[in-house]
Amino acid sequence: MTITSPKSWIAGSSGPLTGELTVPGDKSISHRAIMLAALADGSSRIKGFLEGEDTRATAAIFRQLGVRIEGPRPGVRIVHGVGIDGLRVPDAPLNCGNSGTAMRLLTGLLAGQRIDCMLAGDASLTRRPMRRVVEPLARMGARIDTGSDGVPPLRIHAVPSLQGIDFTPPMASAQVKSAVLLAGLRARGTTCVHEPQPTRDYTERMLAAFGWPIDFAPGHARLDGGHRLRATDVDVPADFSSAAFFIVAATLVPGSSLLLRRVGINSRRVGLLHVLRQMGADIEEQAVRVQGGEPVADLRVRHAQLRGIDVPHAHIADMIDEFPAFFVAAACAEGSTVLTGAAELRVKESDRIAAMATGLRALGVAVEESPDGACIHPSPLQGGRIDSLGDHRIAMAFAVAAQCANGAVRIDDVDNVATSFPGFAELAASTGMQLRRLG
Repeated sequence: MTITSPKSWIAGSSGPLTGELTVPGDKSISHRAIMLAALADGSSRIKGFLEGEDTRATAAIFRQLGVRIEGPRPGVRIVHGVGIDGLRVPDAPLNCGNSGTAMRLLTGLLAGQRIDCMLAGDASLTRRPMRRVVEPLARMGARIDTGSDGVPPLRIHAVPSLQGIDFTPPMASAQVKSAVLLAGLRARGTTCVHEPQPTRDYTERMLAAFGWPIDFAPGHARLDGGHRLRATDVDVPADFSSAAFFIVAATLVPGSSLLLRRVGINSRRVGLLHVLRQMGADIEEQAVRVQGGEPVADLRVRHAQLRGIDVPHAHIADMIDEFPAFFVAAACAEGSTVLTGAAELRVKESDRIAAMATGLRALGVAVEESPDGACIHPSPLQGGRIDSLGDHRIAMAFAVAAQCANGAVRIDDVDNVATSFPGFAELAASTGMQLRRLG
């Protein structure tokens, strides 16, 4: 048997980053487009679909559930929906790979489908908490068994029906909200979610695009069960979380000027833009328009000297996936940055607070951790060796940090970058970033 060692990168300081680029399609929207298209009546065409391992896993799951999905060319999927009640019982566990988004949303979607199935994942995913999704679904009448300590695999049992609920989650989470709303499609009566703080509304927007009556506003969503989804075409914008690494890199490297095309700027997703601008970033939104129901823009990013801040709590939920990139920005600012209220970072693909703190310390930056955040005291970045812990966003964040380091940075265990950003290293190199694979 051949054992393949995890891949590593070597990265180092670069000159100005220049040019134009388009990052891959939005992962969150790609997941949801496949899910709703599969349950719709008729055939839907998805353009800009993210060709990442996570989203391909979602498509493979729906093929197991009896949905015909074609891929005539990269970035395009044609989904022949089976209707709201047309999924079949799978003959094997449904493998979500590394995707917490897929698992949590599918738990809600499948809870009312009257089929028995199991949701499984890779070693990282099987350590991630699922009780906060399972508990509200159980209140709706779902029967879901978890592994010990509320982690995957999840075994979903067929039930006659679900009942809509009025739900206020203890912690703001777009994934929990979405799981409850997707369960509500097959529930009797009304399902309402009231959030303690508004989160991204991709699920609500896409349900409306597929013709499901839904009432939503920041922090609130309400729908009734018993309707049908109508096939529609979806044009997926470029993923803001993927663009974030280039936004931070161009901001930090002197002389840089990058244009990022077609970036999704959903108001519940761009907390990083607000925070970076508060720190002094030069980011210009150009050609703002609506694409497939989502606001998009071309982003012109120029180098600027950042200053440390206390991160406003109002923006934390809207930048939860961008914090690895943000930690790097804070490490290169003038003055300390204080982050609190971000405990969710402890339970992502890795403990991202600990992973970023450990990595930055390895490059000479002083970081004080707290249970829900950190205080980052900038100093010139040095070369060093980073363990990404198999977390794609940690790996890409330190590839950005290396562009400002006084020495080479080795980043280990970068295989999982393909889950969200296939081709990252090649695209980064095209802008002038110094990054290459080892071996």
